[in-house]
Amino acid sequence: MKKVKAEQKKLISFTVNGDDVKVEISADTRLIDVLRNKLNLTGTKEGCGIGECGACTVLMDGKPVNSCLVPAFQVEGSVIETVEGLDKSGELHPLQEAFVEHTAIQCGYCTPGMLMSALALLRENPKPTREEIARAISGNLCRCTGYHQIIAAIEDASAKIRLSE
Repeated sequence: MKKVKAEQKKLISFTVNGDDVKVEISADTRLIDVLRNKLNLTGTKEGCGIGECGACTVLMDGKPVNSCLVPAFQVEGSVIETVEGLDKSGELHPLQEAFVEHTAIQCGYCTPGMLMSALALLRENPKPTREEIARAISGNLCRCTGYHQIIAAIEDASAKIRLSE
């Protein structure tokens, strides 16, 4: 009879939405699984599981990534931001407000990933053009809105954020 090796676990440390965390993972654990199943951050959605839809987009060290494609061991020492991190002391982020005001949320499944991609864009480029916005969210699929409301919401949020600074 063949002996089966026991699955090895590894402890990783990283920061999520400003909190330092340590999580025990298996070699095949994905970042999305850590966020949703171990840290109970269920705002991040899994759509396709192959990096095509963008529903699972989070920021890793400030850059948007598909968390369904990121092996959890790669986040060691990283800073991860999820949609839950946008809420500061009960206040909606200007992006969230703009999405509501522009009805850029229909079924809502793509919204967390869309918000995170937009946040990364606005941090890098506070006054993007419509074309730059469209390019920044091109990895995020939405089947409900046709993108017009989403682009308008990001434009509006851009202006609000600049005014508040």
